[in-house]
Amino acid sequence: MTSYGDARPSGCTPFEEHLVNAMNDYADSAEAPDFDAPGIVRRTRRRRAVGIAAVATALIVAGGGTALASMTGGTDHRARPAASSTAASGGVTQNGSKLTTVLVGKPGDSFTIDFAGLDLVYAKQLLAKAQLQLGTVSKRPVTGCKPGSVFMADPHSPKMVPVGGTVNLVLCSG
Repeated sequence: MTSYGDARPSGCTPFEEHLVNAMNDYADSAEAPDFDAPGIVRRTRRRRAVGIAAVATALIVAGGGTALASMTGGTDHRARPAASSTAASGGVTQNGSKLTTVLVGKPGDSFTIDFAGLDLVYAKQLLAKAQLQLGTVSKRPVTGCKPGSVFMADPHSPKMVPVGGTVNLVLCSG
């Protein structure tokens, strides 16, 4: 057995010897790659800082929108079942407000409750949760609505009902 440092056996052709010499010359003459380690670290830190700043900006913008919505009254985030039909959703006043939407609270600190299509039991639960009193409950014949569902609330928006106030409901009789 011969090691790599030994001379080639005499059985090699001149072409093989020339090829081996050319490969050794190339391996000895190739420069080692030059890495700029501090530059790579700087770029990585800069990219990380920009990414963190972008995420922080997005969170601030989203949080600012949430804060703005809460300052302007926001919307009612309570879950409500969908209205059973378009007729059951109540009428609309001339200024575009729905007859089933109640605005609760005081100016600057209010929320809305939409009773459209709800049954009386669920409407009572929402009133209790909003700290409102149930006034009179009447029925009105309206075509195309589910019997027993809320068709109108009084007072409705844009009038404000203070906490502890009374709300009258009109139900569909069919």
